[in-house]
Amino acid sequence: MSSSEAELATVAPQLRSLRRRTGLTLESAARSAGLSPAHLSRLETGQRQPSLPLLLALARIYGTTVSELLGETVADRDAVVRAADMEPTHAGGWTYWQAGAPGRGMQALRVRVPYGSQGDIVRVHPGEEWLYVLQGRLGLRLGDTTYLLAPGDSAHFDSLTPHRLAAEDHDGAELLFVHTLLQSPTAALCLGPITGELR
Repeated sequence: MSSSEAELATVAPQLRSLRRRTGLTLESAARSAGLSPAHLSRLETGQRQPSLPLLLALARIYGTTVSELLGETVADRDAVVRAADMEPTHAGGWTYWQAGAPGRGMQALRVRVPYGSQGDIVRVHPGEEWLYVLQGRLGLRLGDTTYLLAPGDSAHFDSLTPHRLAAEDHDGAELLFVHTLLQSPTAALCLGPITGELR
């Protein structure tokens, strides 16, 4: 049995267990995920293999991570992240500090956005994002609408909405940023370029 087959064999009982833990019926969970109850039942009995987007959707509905759906155990993590332990990472002019523990269903960052650093790059990806402006003014484009956020303003949106962030002041902007992400070995920081591009 391959490692992926072993993971999928673990998923079926986890799906049923997590659904029951959240108190959802087969019908209500299937409706929330956009599935038929028969399809979800087949997933829970191992007769069908879930796709990664479907696993992500079910993880959100059950209030957990894809890692837990796959039966992966995560070592205990500290609940507190000390300022002295936050090492800055620089990429494409952006600076960000991990403000939360790794391996969670959400990623929390403190971000410094320099003026004009993102250009016209617009991103679309699964998940949700929440941001809170600490300093400076931030331009946020969501779909066809542009917002100007000042210190104390926040935004919470579905990441499937095409979006773009840009500092509006020459001194840049600083913000708190939280987003959901797919838990996998390839999950990386959402902000800053991995291959020379910004998100």
